[in-house]
Amino acid sequence: MHLYLRESPRTLLLVTSSEEERRGCPRKALVFRVAEGSTTQVVVEFLPKEEVSLSGVTKLTSRPVIGCLGLINVQNDVFLVVVTSALEIGNLIPSSSHSYSVSRILETAFFSLTVSTFDELPPAGDALPSPVGYSRDDNSGDRDRDYISSGSAAAGSIYEHPCAALTKIFASGTFYYAPDPHWDISTRLAERIKRDRSAGHDVGVFDPRFVWNENLVGGLLEFRERLDVTERVEFDRCKFLLLVIQGYVGVFTVPLPTREQGVPNVATLALISRLGWKRAGTRFNTRGVDDDGNVANFVETETLCSTEHTCFSYTQVRGSVPLFWEQTGLQTFVQRIQITRSQAAAAPAFERHFAGLLDEYNAVHIINLLGSKENEVVLSQAYSQLAARGIGGENIGMTNFDFHNAVKVGGHDSVPTQLKRYGGVVDGIDSFGFTIVDLKSDQNDIVMEQRGVFRTNCLDCLDRTNFVQDIVSKSVLEQYFLQTRPEWASAHSVWAYHRELWAESGDALSRIYAGTGALNTSYTRSGKRTLAGVLSDATKSVSRAYINNFQDRSKQTAIDLLLGNLSNNKSVTIFNPIHDSVRAALASRLGEYSSTYHVTMFAGTWNLNGRPPSESLLPWLFPRPDSSPDVFVLGFQEMVPLTAQQIVQTDPDKRRMWERILTDTFDKRPDKKADYVLLRSAQLVGTALILFVKSSLTSVIRNVEATTRKTGLSGMAGNKGGVAIRFDYEDSSYCFITAHLAAGHTQVEERNSDYRTIVNGMHFLKGKTVGSHENVIWLADTNYRIDLENEVVRQLAVTGEFDQLVGADQLKRAMDQQQVFIGYEEGPLLFAPTYRYDLHSTEYDTSEKMRIPAWTDRILYRGRSLDLSAYSRVELFGSDHRPVFAIFRAEVRKVDAQKKAALRKQLLQAVTSKGPGENLEQHLQRLVPDSDLPDSDLPPPSTDDLMWWDTPDHPKGVANAGTFSGDSDVSDESPSSSDEELYSQSHALNNLPPPLTPQRKPPPPQPNGGRLPFANVPRSSMSTESI
Repeated sequence: MHLYLRESPRTLLLVTSSEEERRGCPRKALVFRVAEGSTTQVVVEFLPKEEVSLSGVTKLTSRPVIGCLGLINVQNDVFLVVVTSALEIGNLIPSSSHSYSVSRILETAFFSLTVSTFDELPPAGDALPSPVGYSRDDNSGDRDRDYISSGSAAAGSIYEHPCAALTKIFASGTFYYAPDPHWDISTRLAERIKRDRSAGHDVGVFDPRFVWNENLVGGLLEFRERLDVTERVEFDRCKFLLLVIQGYVGVFTVPLPTREQGVPNVATLALISRLGWKRAGTRFNTRGVDDDGNVANFVETETLCSTEHTCFSYTQVRGSVPLFWEQTGLQTFVQRIQITRSQAAAAPAFERHFAGLLDEYNAVHIINLLGSKENEVVLSQAYSQLAARGIGGENIGMTNFDFHNAVKVGGHDSVPTQLKRYGGVVDGIDSFGFTIVDLKSDQNDIVMEQRGVFRTNCLDCLDRTNFVQDIVSKSVLEQYFLQTRPEWASAHSVWAYHRELWAESGDALSRIYAGTGALNTSYTRSGKRTLAGVLSDATKSVSRAYINNFQDRSKQTAIDLLLGNLSNNKSVTIFNPIHDSVRAALASRLGEYSSTYHVTMFAGTWNLNGRPPSESLLPWLFPRPDSSPDVFVLGFQEMVPLTAQQIVQTDPDKRRMWERILTDTFDKRPDKKADYVLLRSAQLVGTALILFVKSSLTSVIRNVEATTRKTGLSGMAGNKGGVAIRFDYEDSSYCFITAHLAAGHTQVEERNSDYRTIVNGMHFLKGKTVGSHENVIWLADTNYRIDLENEVVRQLAVTGEFDQLVGADQLKRAMDQQQVFIGYEEGPLLFAPTYRYDLHSTEYDTSEKMRIPAWTDRILYRGRSLDLSAYSRVELFGSDHRPVFAIFRAEVRKVDAQKKAALRKQLLQAVTSKGPGENLEQHLQRLVPDSDLPDSDLPPPSTDDLMWWDTPDHPKGVANAGTFSGDSDVSDESPSSSDEELYSQSHALNNLPPPLTPQRKPPPPQPNGGRLPFANVPRSSMSTESI
């Protein structure tokens, strides 16, 4: 096929070639153009070639285009991604009635749908030589004139192609696709046959774990799905879309001996390693598991051996230890491991991971190759302890095999023998079996099916893992030969090619994850350990250290861009009036397929002044003794003394000490009504955020992520900055931030700047930012002061006359001036300033500096689901600050997926219902929003800082709640040494202020011109009685 450009409006046309049409391909064109005024919405049309005018168009590349990988938004430009060069690897099952050929991508090209700036610019200077440029295509018969971009021209260009990094990734030689759409390269043989037999083959159905361009091609697959059956068949025959995996595919033709003298049998030996993308990245940037149960470096490897009549298939998996752990790569050869979540908090993700494996493979046996070194033993023990809980019953087993120790004792040659001494491994090989397919049957009948997998891991799941998986694969293939044709088991050529495939696969996976080839592959290839192999491994180790420290970060960014995980990623959507209107209708009828319930959240902040606890924490954590909040969010500042060494290096020991103290406080409190587990903690030097939740809630709180942002020394040091943790509670999103802003009475603008730096600089996975959450709570030492004389402030604080102090509060003024915390609310300040006190005293600062008392410690919030029911301070004396707390009644929404799907189906039927004599195209034209309306009829879009319904009476959509007055009900007495006495004495807090209800002005109705197309569909036609 060829790719053409029409200049006005800028349109790209992917058109079938005459050669493809001679081979039976339909004469079709796939047309792309960006929707007017948008950088993320693309109009796509699938049209007969005869109805597309190619007069005066420009051919963008003289090379034939092999296929399309999808659409991506980069720097507010939309690019069409096409494959321009590929190499055929071979046919994996040549004796099958269908071709199972595989090709490897060599080169891709990215063409903008929005601007012409990059049309003549090569995407990557070090990519393969490419004739990407212009050639004029004039149907009048004039000879083509090629304007090929030369290397020198590219070198002199003032532009850098924004997709250069993505081009490098695709040119790495590790991406593969199936040229023929009738088979799915992402799915192992047995599952593919069963699925095709039950529902027929569908290009849009694949294993979502392994298709790496799903983020790019997802919209086009939805577009394909909306075509009618005939159009969909033609669309697939054109082979416009390519689904790619990353990893390794290799194939060899192997001669096999016969029982009698004569022509030898011929077999095809192949290996497919499919790398998962759901937790993708480089070695030190991506470790462990996420809350959905996805692990880093997850690979499914399938060994295939096909002869004239049968095909053998055997599958193994590998993946990072499914715990929450991290490892720094800054030290060259010693990388410290840190487990970031307790076992109780990690259990739900651990269980999700293995539940997914059991659902996919029926049974799993873990081969854990971690060693007894101090660096690995902690991780190995935690892994074993969670696995020992028996979550999968007899379907999950575990063998701990210290690979390094085995090699130390007996050398690499002894590993197969030592491995077979473990009953779990031997039993797994025997009980899991393998898959055999009868290639001569009409539907490729499955004669025997594999019933379980080995899940092998070391630290990186590269070198040791590859070595052991090669051994297991050989053992099972040998078992197959002995049961069918024993003479094949002694064919040296089979095992030589088998070793080569596993060595190549190991090298490919290692280059993807660690930047170099795998260690031990010289032994895998030759079966011998040589001096050259030892030197090669040493060189690779040094290269890995360099790459991990200096190249992995940029590579990780490129991977995240490809997968849509960057904070500024914008998804490209295919414009379709049906689905746009249904989506809007679903949002307006949210209450019909979801329900809400309320939970209690406790937020507390305390500047510790670098001091350990010296008194009970119960008065702070449980100001209402009869309550048990569902979630505790605790922010600390100055957890460690802010020395010159500390501000550039985080010491986790103090945080761990506080985690233990908090855990003990929860476990040993009087009249305990609930158990709490540590969900997540994060730290930036002295600023730390610690989350505890009820143990019963760990299964409904998901996608827990943490991030930090430095602001000290212009962002180079962590003595000031912020820490954030976010999660999804059911289907509601929450983000919590603790921070320590710039100090000093007059440094207001520095504090404002710190706030903006933290908000704009904090990013989570998949494009999430602070502002993208439904509910946000700040609990911080904001360091804002009171602009009154020292003596005045002290006198007013002592007498409880807080209104005058509030009027001079720097934070209140900054918020009123809309410089910081726009859209946030704060409870009434009915308690005395919390800073600065003499240690272990009720007296404000009597030192030489005599600092002015201030409300430095604050809790602010944003979100319609949050109702504040308490906001006060507690009298703990171990620091020069007093701790502050807020209690929220929070609404949590739970979506019923089945009801939502049923309603979606009804809405689709309603919106596609045509009138008499009307075809669907005419009907849909009426649903397209009128783009000719004058801009003045529509308000500007809202942002996090500005609501379009803003009025003078309701600045930012919120009316001031008014000035609060009244005495604080918080006890001023010092706690005693008895927790029981503290607990009983704190009943005075039962009469805390009632919930504060902010007066938020609702948005007015949309202008008539902005009505959604679905608004014309009567509600009566969308009855939900059947739900």
